Amino acid sequence: MTGTDVLVRVEAGLGRITLNRPRVINALNHEMVGAIAAALAEWASDDRVRAVVLDGAGERGLCAGGDIRSIHTDASAGGEESLAFWADEYRLNAAIARFPKPYVALMDGLVMGGGVGVSAHGSARIVTERSRVGMPETGIGFVPDVGGTYLLSRTPGELGTHIALTAGQISGPDAIHCGLADHFVPSDELPRLLNLLAEREVDAAVAAVAQDPPPSGLAAEAEWIDRCYAADSVPEILRRLRGSGEAAASAAKEIESKSPTALTVSLRALRAAAALPDLESVLDQEYRISSAAFRTPEFAEGIRAQIIDKDRDPAWSPASLAEVTDEQVAAYFVPLGERELGLAAH
Repeated sequence: MTGTDVLVRVEAGLGRITLNRPRVINALNHEMVGAIAAALAEWASDDRVRAVVLDGAGERGLCAGGDIRSIHTDASAGGEESLAFWADEYRLNAAIARFPKPYVALMDGLVMGGGVGVSAHGSARIVTERSRVGMPETGIGFVPDVGGTYLLSRTPGELGTHIALTAGQISGPDAIHCGLADHFVPSDELPRLLNLLAEREVDAAVAAVAQDPPPSGLAAEAEWIDRCYAADSVPEILRRLRGSGEAAASAAKEIESKSPTALTVSLRALRAAAALPDLESVLDQEYRISSAAFRTPEFAEGIRAQIIDKDRDPAWSPASLAEVTDEQVAAYFVPLGERELGLAAH
């Protein structure tokens, strides 16, 4: 099957999925999510398919995330389509994590948000020297989703909290250190890896081209990251960061530019995700949070400032962390009744 925005085919024993919107760094839309999910459902029991390989068209990256512009249009119009998109996207994230055959994700270039969701839950996650991986949601008044709070809550120490609150991008070696990726392969070796995957089992093919990753810069910063981000509130995290050296102060400045509400909800979501038993439970929680965020002015304003008008000057409301109330945060976690995603129940 071949679609315009995603190319799906079987070649040499491989189920190949290529995200095919290079002009927008392969941003995910609902049609693409549906096509990937349908392919995986078919290939799970298809004897022609030994393994699945996901990559992205173009030179800029695997996937820049969800199609934020269309979500902004939907939110501004009071629509519901984005909620259906997220429900199907999160179901796909769970299906990738539970896929019964090897799922190889080539995380070359930019891998953000929804791009992490279709790659970092796979079983063989390949990064390169060009990889830039991140969850940028707090910068647009949103909260890490697509299983991001599951992954980030399970990194060594508090590295995931740092990544989530700063909305920063990390390198391939950082991603391996944090458990978001498995193998480092130089980008110019990816064509050879694809050829080997057609001839060998996944482990043998990857072993033939993988190299020891360069040192993780993030791992080297773990001392102050773990100490500062272990705090129970965003204001206390910021206080510790401001007194912990230049790199920590720079992180504080990044955090201060993000939505106060999104920061507070994100910290609670991460702490809660760490205590939840599995990815499905976390995705259920994320769907509650996303559904609530979709109805707030914060999300539309964040997208406007960063993506639509690009003035980089969002008018957050509440405008400060001190103004964010416990009631406002709790509203993001309220069960949805009949509209629950319900992955953990299956």
